Amino acid sequence: MSTDEPQSHHNPLAKPSRRNFLKSAAALAMAGPALACGRQSEVKESQESQQSQQAQPSGKPRLLCVGTYSSPEGPEGSAGRGQGIYLFEMDSATGALTQRSVLANPRNPSWLALNPAKTHLYSGDEIQKFQGKASGAVSSYAIDGATGDLKLLNTVSSEGAGPAHISVHPSGRYVLVANYAGGTVSVLPILPSGELGPATDVHHDKGPLGSQHATSAPPGNFAISGHNSPHAHMIHADPSGKRVISTDLAMDRILIWNFDLEKGKMTPNNPHEIPVPSGDGPRHFVFHPNARWFYCIQEEGSAVVAFDYDDASGKLTQKQIIPTLPKGFTGTNFCSEIRISPDAKFLYGANRLHDTIAIFSIGTDGSLTWVGEEWTRGDYPRSFTIDPSGNFLYSCNQRADAVTAFRVNRQTGQLTFTGQYTPVGTPGVVVFLT
Repeated sequence: MSTDEPQSHHNPLAKPSRRNFLKSAAALAMAGPALACGRQSEVKESQESQQSQQAQPSGKPRLLCVGTYSSPEGPEGSAGRGQGIYLFEMDSATGALTQRSVLANPRNPSWLALNPAKTHLYSGDEIQKFQGKASGAVSSYAIDGATGDLKLLNTVSSEGAGPAHISVHPSGRYVLVANYAGGTVSVLPILPSGELGPATDVHHDKGPLGSQHATSAPPGNFAISGHNSPHAHMIHADPSGKRVISTDLAMDRILIWNFDLEKGKMTPNNPHEIPVPSGDGPRHFVFHPNARWFYCIQEEGSAVVAFDYDDASGKLTQKQIIPTLPKGFTGTNFCSEIRISPDAKFLYGANRLHDTIAIFSIGTDGSLTWVGEEWTRGDYPRSFTIDPSGNFLYSCNQRADAVTAFRVNRQTGQLTFTGQYTPVGTPGVVVFLT
């Protein structure tokens, strides 16, 4: 295992911290472009390359949805300012977004997942109570193939409070749910109509909790948030669909499950629990397209842990820990999202409070090398998404109430701000429908 230290001159001013010890903090105003202090890459790509990558074969406009916090019961104790799920059309040449519609959902549809056929969308409704019980909810929507408009089909219990993440199994037959506040993971069957049925399986995360202070965090770090009780933070199938992976932030564990496709049941794999450094708080993860490499971003440790993945056994072998912050940074930061570019050359990770996207190149052995970073042009990037062409990256700046757009240099991985701010109240996630 190796620990690498990136270097950069970027060092934004420290901003307020997170969750319980900051619930009274007011959302910060979105910073203007003139305040940019991060390095901006101005490398130009050839027009021929851009045109070949940007256009959809069908000639239809590229559509995307943005999930938001829309309830007084918003993130980190603050009120949500979104209205539900927003539908946008993307300009494939400039990356600009034009709003088409909003489907109202007052239950914090903060995470969205698309089925493989792209006919239905599902939202994790991040609330603490649903139908009088301590549970969040998951909603299903039919997608109009011509317009992209959504039609609500039904809403069911997520079987745990505060569903922070959902995903659709590669088979298209189940929605997988990680309930952060409830500390549970659940399996919801998708009916032939696209509606959701009652859970076929529910598991409560159990085990010792990690340290309140992250092992991998920078000096002066006060990123202590969720090590008070089990907190399931993400759940997703491996590329084969034979197994399901989940993370528990408080237990500092990555959990590996065998998945019974016919019964919709999860059973512990052997090995079942993969530890990360105590207190680091595993949040989101991503598989490399080759299915042999696995990367997990540590919310409180401000680092990415790289693993080799053995598909035959489900075993994860740690091989690298690399910080998401520049060398010399001191203070508090919380990581959020992690993504791999469509061409699998680069990995990106989001820093909240530092408010940057860290950029890494992926080596021939799956190891990561620091490339640089780019300021998100807004406060607290809860997540970000790269469009299917690989040419644009969109950051959901939660406390700035805006989605910002960046052009991706496909040769260097660097990001260049397009100047596009799209107003969306407390945005949580971007999902492309086409």
